[in-house]
Amino acid sequence: MDRLFASFANKIAHIAGSPLTFLVCVAVVIAWAVAGPFFGFSETWQLVINTGTTIVTFLMVFLIQNTQNRDGVALQTKLDELIRSSNAQNEFMGIEKLTDHELTALHERCEAAARESHATLERTRAERRRRGHEKADPTDG
Repeated sequence: MDRLFASFANKIAHIAGSPLTFLVCVAVVIAWAVAGPFFGFSETWQLVINTGTTIVTFLMVFLIQNTQNRDGVALQTKLDELIRSSNAQNEFMGIEKLTDHELTALHERCEAAARESHATLERTRAERRRRGHEKADPTDG
């Protein structure tokens, strides 16, 4: 059942995201708008588009959420495998399960490390220029 639903959800999400589907939806809305004068812009005429869009939206939310969940798990698994098999810090594996506060603290720590690396690189470049090993880069600010 899971495999069948996953396959169905992927196909529908792919179809729903296509330019042809968008154009068909635009055509339906235009046809509905053009039909307005023939139905006297009645409540029934309005109810048709409201009901149709509500039903489609309701069902698509679940299909899209399902595909997003699977894509997210697949992406996390791939990233975890890259982390595990590289020289990266293994503590980053599974961070998607951390709280917002824990993620913010980890992000700030990574930003601080990046700033430190950038400052070290700039000091090295300045030293190399001072020693005449590297020409000044006119794009450096």
